[in-house]
Amino acid sequence: MTTTTAAVTTGKSPAKAKGKKTAPKAKKAVGFPTLDHERTFLAPGVSLLAGVDEVGRGALAGPVSVGIAVVNLADHGLLADVRDSKLLKPEDRERLEPLVRDWAVACAVGHASSREIDEIGIIAALRLAGTRAWFDILAAGITPDVVLLDGSHNWLSPEVQASLFDAPAGPACEAPVHTKVKADMSCLSVAAASVLAKVARDRIMVDLHTELPAYGWDVNKGYATSAHREMIRQQGPSAYHRTSWNLTSSGAD
Repeated sequence: MTTTTAAVTTGKSPAKAKGKKTAPKAKKAVGFPTLDHERTFLAPGVSLLAGVDEVGRGALAGPVSVGIAVVNLADHGLLADVRDSKLLKPEDRERLEPLVRDWAVACAVGHASSREIDEIGIIAALRLAGTRAWFDILAAGITPDVVLLDGSHNWLSPEVQASLFDAPAGPACEAPVHTKVKADMSCLSVAAASVLAKVARDRIMVDLHTELPAYGWDVNKGYATSAHREMIRQQGPSAYHRTSWNLTSSGAD
């Protein structure tokens, strides 16, 4: 399974990244995420914000995936129907994913494989996947000024070196990162990122299902259903399972 990022998409050319969005603006819908919280970061020299969310952290198989959707804080319209990906039906996520790509100033999805998760742990793997997506954004000529990350823990920024003698952690996101619990529920940039990540990861799991159909990844997407665990007991883990985890016990999640 590939660990490279999905192709980055920019909603406009880099030279016009900070200009006015021309797409029709959706009206604010009650109960749907908005850009209200994102706009609190608008300040001199700060206009591009990257909403970031992950999917697949709790799965037993497949990659962990991180989506990024960049918005222009100065002037960016809303996008109808986008919500946290967990609240959307699969067909709605598929319908919205290309709309998110057109709506965002830039977007990308990065992945870290099950093998990488086993080798470095889930938090470092999240950072790796997010960093891959981040550098795809930069490679497209877009440099976000600030990052908004779903949750309470900043797993995206590079780890602090304990001393000057420690080896550098490698390329990483250097922009200021702000966290917000349940940002995917209230912040449109983060909800959009969750849709991108979920669609990309689900497609990977469906492709892997064609290679190893016994585990039912087309349905469970690698998560810990009872049928998935039972098949692991019967056949053992595959090369795409996170073998450092307790795969067959219900206490593993």
